Amino acid sequence: MSGRSIFRPHRTLSQIFAVPLLICVLSIVGLVAALVGDGVWDGLSWLMLVTPIVIYAICVHLPRRAKTR
Repeated sequence: MSGRSIFRPHRTLSQIFAVPLLICVLSIVGLVAALVGDGVWDGLSWLMLVTPIVIYAICVHLPRRAKTR
C-alpha cells in the first residue's frame, strides 16, 4: 500500500444536493404549471415533468468512469 486513499475526495452538502434540488424545483414548477392553465402552461408542464425522466435515462445509460489510481 502506498498510503494513498482509494476513496473520492469529500464533497460539501451543496455539491451533494445540487442536482437533486434542481430536479425537485423542475418537478414543482411542472406540477404548478399543469395546475395553472392551458396552452403554453401545458407545454411547460410537460417539459418540466419529462426532464427528470430524461436525466435518469441518461445517467443509467452513461458508462461509469474508470477509477484512477
